[in-house]
Amino acid sequence: MPGGGHPLDVATRLEPQREGLFRGETSSHYANMVGPFGGVIAAKVLNAVLLHPARLGEPVAFTVNYAGPIADGEFAVEARPARTNRSTQHWTVELRQKEAIAVTATAICAARRDTWSSLEASFPSVPAPEALPPHSVAGRPPWTRCYDMRFVKGELDFSPGAQERDSVSTLWVRDEPPRPLDFLSLVAIADVFFPRLFVRRPRWVPIGTVSFTTYFHADAAMLAAVGAAYVLATARAQQFRNGYFDQSAEIWSPAGALLASTHQLVYYKE
Repeated sequence: MPGGGHPLDVATRLEPQREGLFRGETSSHYANMVGPFGGVIAAKVLNAVLLHPARLGEPVAFTVNYAGPIADGEFAVEARPARTNRSTQHWTVELRQKEAIAVTATAICAARRDTWSSLEASFPSVPAPEALPPHSVAGRPPWTRCYDMRFVKGELDFSPGAQERDSVSTLWVRDEPPRPLDFLSLVAIADVFFPRLFVRRPRWVPIGTVSFTTYFHADAAMLAAVGAAYVLATARAQQFRNGYFDQSAEIWSPAGALLASTHQLVYYKE
C-alpha cells in the first residue's frame, strides 16, 4: 500500500478549504484509458457530501453527470445541502477543474426506519469466487489493478471472431488490496463493469459514461457486515441506439443481500 493508506482512501481524499468546499486530485492508481476511472471520481464527489458537517442520515440515492473531461491534477469539489426535510436531505455537488465544471451531481441522504421490507430481485446462482480464476489485467488500464475480479460470465474478449449473444456480465469483485466495504467503495464498484458495448460487440470505439446513478439499498451496518469479502456484481444493457446505450446493474453481498442497484447512460462514437 502507499504510505498514505489504501489506494482508494488516497484517491478519494479531500482537503477542506471552507464549509462545503474541498480540494482533491486525481490518482495514478485509478487512471483509465483517457482520464481517471469514473467510479473513483463518483466516490470522490460522494465523499464531499459524507464529509460535510451539515449531513444528516446516510446516502440512499446518488447521480453523477460527467459534463466534461477531467485532466490529471487538482480540482475543487463543492457540496451544498439544497433542502432538508423530515426524512430526506437533498444535495447538489459540483466538481470544477480550472474553473470549468467537469461533474455535476445530486445526492439524497435519509435516516432509515424499521418498516416492512421485501426483496423481489433474485440472487444469481453462481460458483464461489474461490472457484474462479482472477481476471487478467495485462494490457488493461491501471484502475483494473485496483480490483480482484473473477468472472462468471461476460469477460472482455477481443480475440478475432469473438461475439456475445447478449451484454450480460456477472463477476465477483473486491478492492485490491482487500478493503472493508463502505459507501465510497460500493459506489466505485458499481462502476467497475467494462462497457456493455465492448462485451456485446468486442471492438474498440470512443466511449464515455454520461450519467451514472446508484441506489443504495444497504445502510452502513449492512456494509460493515460484508467487510472485505467479495461482492457479486451483474450488469446488462437494454438498448444500443444512435450513439448511446444504457446499463442496469446489481451489487449483492455474498450472503444474498442486495446492496445497490445502478443505472448508466453511455455515449459511443462510430
